[in-house]
Amino acid sequence: MGNYRVTYVILGILFTLMSGFVIFVGIMAKSTPAPMVYITMAMAVMSFCMAHLYPHFKQKDERMKLIREKGMFASYFAIIFYLLIFNIGIQFELLALTAAQLINILTALIICTVFISFVVYSKIY
Repeated sequence: MGNYRVTYVILGILFTLMSGFVIFVGIMAKSTPAPMVYITMAMAVMSFCMAHLYPHFKQKDERMKLIREKGMFASYFAIIFYLLIFNIGIQFELLALTAAQLINILTALIICTVFISFVVYSKIY
């Protein structure tokens, strides 16, 4: 049981180090970090969340299904909110993002929202 949790923690640390390195390189080059850094940070969040959630999801019971159901339901509304904010920001030219940056940021937000909501609901139920 603990072996998978350790694997997820190690992956989370590796993803964090990778994104930290890319951010450092972007700062040293005096430019914005590469768009891939958002996905890498989201993968780190996902790995740490999975390390916490593994004991809950290992058991295929009603509690696990409830956590997933509630987490996805809450994530749906957060995703709609993200899309609304990005749409307004782009319409009124408050955000100056390329398509690649926007897609990477949105993907990272979705990944983080889903897995963090799973962690929150695992604490509640």
